Amino acid sequence: MLNVYPDYYPQFHCIADRCRHNCCIGWEIDVDEKSLDAYRKIGGEMGARLAENIAQDGESPHFILGARERCPFLNDQNLCDLILYGGEGMLCQICTDHPRYRSFFSERTEIGAGLCCEEAARLILTKKDKAALIVTGEGTLEEEEAALLALREKLFAAAQEREKPIFQRMEDVLELCGTALPELPLAQWAAFYLSLERMDEAWTAILEELRAHADELPLDAFAAHMRGRETEYEQMLVYFLYRHVPTALDDGDVGSKAAFAAASVRLLYALGALHVKLYGDFTVDDQIELCRLYSAEVEYSDDNLNALFDALM
Repeated sequence: MLNVYPDYYPQFHCIADRCRHNCCIGWEIDVDEKSLDAYRKIGGEMGARLAENIAQDGESPHFILGARERCPFLNDQNLCDLILYGGEGMLCQICTDHPRYRSFFSERTEIGAGLCCEEAARLILTKKDKAALIVTGEGTLEEEEAALLALREKLFAAAQEREKPIFQRMEDVLELCGTALPELPLAQWAAFYLSLERMDEAWTAILEELRAHADELPLDAFAAHMRGRETEYEQMLVYFLYRHVPTALDDGDVGSKAAFAAASVRLLYALGALHVKLYGDFTVDDQIELCRLYSAEVEYSDDNLNALFDALM
């Protein structure tokens, strides 16, 4: 089996109580059957807490969120009582994995860390060198898989051609896939994203501001502001291509996946310019927060992803 990961991936570690946007708050946390069986065998006070805080009412078993949608095992110090009780082996599968994601091929598994996590976003966006993939193990790919990955390598090369501006690189990526983005005004793109499922009021507010100010963005001033930080958009583009192009194996439509990568970077660029207009500055932390919000709202909703893929076909 071939195992693949970006070269920055081994550096990723959860920062626990130092995280500003804890993934144990605001997310439904499903409990897999293996973990559920293990929890049922725990006695004492912790066993009672587990029994009281796992819903099994016909839906998939899940933790019952408490006040402010906090996991019932997230304590006042923003640490996990399950880990404090029995180590990381106490975690259910989704908690062990998040924010990691995987793409599966016949004899190849790719893994990465999602932008919805602020620490993963920091690793990805602050990387100055070109991202590269590390491949270990042995395996043989099917012909269709090999062809798709060969195309993705070309997309990576186009995305990382630093002699060209990022918008030209995105056009090159789209051309390699024989596709283009719909020619819609930015305000219409904002309205489209507003039509999708939304969880965080902060994301709604940002999109509404974009729709209101789409024709007034200081794009030239923003380009000057970002001089020396252009690699942030390169790393975004490579991340989206790495994560989403493999899903074309399911529907045969690599064009929509490349278009999604380009559309995502274009939107995030516009939101950066909007931030400069509204607040006069745009720091790396601001970028990380924008990407975290975008990823949480879009990449972690199958309905939203599919709506975007359909619109970009």
